[in-house]
Amino acid sequence: MKITVIGASAGVGLEVVRELVTRGHSVTTLSRSIGSIPDDPLVTKVQGSSMSESDVAKAIDGAETILVTLGTGMSTKATGLYPNSSHVLLKALEALPNKPPLIVLTGFGAGESWGYNSFIMKRLFQLFLKDVYAEKTQMEQILSMGYPNSMFVRPGRLTNGEQRKKYRVIPELSRSMSVGAVSRKDVAHFMADQAEKPAYIGKYPALCY
Repeated sequence: MKITVIGASAGVGLEVVRELVTRGHSVTTLSRSIGSIPDDPLVTKVQGSSMSESDVAKAIDGAETILVTLGTGMSTKATGLYPNSSHVLLKALEALPNKPPLIVLTGFGAGESWGYNSFIMKRLFQLFLKDVYAEKTQMEQILSMGYPNSMFVRPGRLTNGEQRKKYRVIPELSRSMSVGAVSRKDVAHFMADQAEKPAYIGKYPALCY
């Protein structure tokens, strides 16, 4: 398959690229920096911005599936990255003759899932992550309304642990749910699975152990 990864230079995005390459897929990446991305015949690197319509259009041209794994690193402030990139992506998608599945990484705490966190996690979000997750929520809203062929992956607390290939996928919110940690490598494994065979279009699956 020909798969595009937007936001591929670090974190889950970089792990997704590595996972897709091991599965033999042709991967086009879009990121501001490209030095960390594997040099591989299967990888085409586009150095650019997710907030540039021309860069995004170049990266998604011919894609059979598009993965969005944008991140703001350690920043806890509003940057505009998530909502602004979402508007740009919608414009680029409008020009595509096909409508490939869109698989978007957000996090448990975005949208309605915020209310299903524990009391301690809610306090942490309010103190440190409120602005970031407000913008992740905007991204979900913009893309879900503008592009129905999409899903939103909401992992719990991300770790640098090893890939287990065993994790829980929770497709619906419920008061009895408990969403804890999950490794970036396992989130990448799930997103690669979904790129190959989307099973949660229109849904917001949460991931954890």
